[in-house]
Amino acid sequence: MEYRTLGRTGIKVSPYALGALMFATRMGNEPGESARIIHKALDAGINFVDTADAYGDSEEVVGKALQGRRDDVVLATKFGLGRELNRQGTSRRWITTAVENSLRRLRTDHIDVYQVQRLDPTTDIEETLSALTDLVRSGKVRAIGSSTTPASDIVEAQWVAERRNLERFHTEQPPYSILNRGIEREVLPVAQRYGMGVMAWGPLGQGMLTGRVRKNSENDLSRAGFFKHLNDERRIDVVEQLIPLAQEAGMPLTHLAMAFTIAHPGVTSALAGPRTMAQLDDLLAGLDVRLSDEVLDRVDKIVPPGTDVSALDQDYVPLAIQDAGLRRRPLAERAAG
Repeated sequence: MEYRTLGRTGIKVSPYALGALMFATRMGNEPGESARIIHKALDAGINFVDTADAYGDSEEVVGKALQGRRDDVVLATKFGLGRELNRQGTSRRWITTAVENSLRRLRTDHIDVYQVQRLDPTTDIEETLSALTDLVRSGKVRAIGSSTTPASDIVEAQWVAERRNLERFHTEQPPYSILNRGIEREVLPVAQRYGMGVMAWGPLGQGMLTGRVRKNSENDLSRAGFFKHLNDERRIDVVEQLIPLAQEAGMPLTHLAMAFTIAHPGVTSALAGPRTMAQLDDLLAGLDVRLSDEVLDRVDKIVPPGTDVSALDQDYVPLAIQDAGLRRRPLAERAAG
């Protein structure tokens, strides 16, 4: 395994990392089988595991599986999403509670990378960074990061951290795949400018880049009933162009997709979420794949750099877009005359 440094933290991580959403029992896995998948990944050299407190009981499953092997793993988790009043978001009040809950479920005394799953526009970023700084100084957290964050918010957080002498975000976890390359325009360059490690989620296009979604065929992905982008005809048309490219390159589509994601110099690791041992075996079989410039040039022709083939359902949508009142003047003020 060729390890990479996670931004400027000095932490060495594997280019392929385990996303632990699928280890939640509500996703259909038995905890013992999830543990076997985790152990096999660790034995193969993957040392980076990412979960979140919003992933059902994933933290508990991961924590139990890592007993006796905790020091071998760079363990990341996230906070911020939720539905209950004051048990979500990025306030100091919730952060100090959320971290204790995650530490308990993960059966550990520290979290290597603690990330804001989504920034809360109603909370001052200084409050969030101040609370996270205290966690770092107390030893409960080693490094902090953000996820699915617009470039402008990444820059603001860096500026606030510098001005207030607070811990800064050392990592960003954005969506990135052949189908969604929008972050190449601003997010990845900004992350590189600030020396941030990037853990890309969704490198397999939430399952679309596995070859299981074909044109004029029934979509058998379990999540297809929940996410519109998994049934998007434009995305399916692109997959139909990528499949023969992968065949000509002599590799499965999954290997092409994973290798593409980690080929970008701004990406540290690609988060794959195998649910079965067979899916993990396929992932491990592609560890040595290196895409030639010719293959990458052909990918660029299919999906131009910096573009998305439609938006993901889980994309960050700014409050200024969600709230019509923030993008419409009062009726009386809308006329020019």
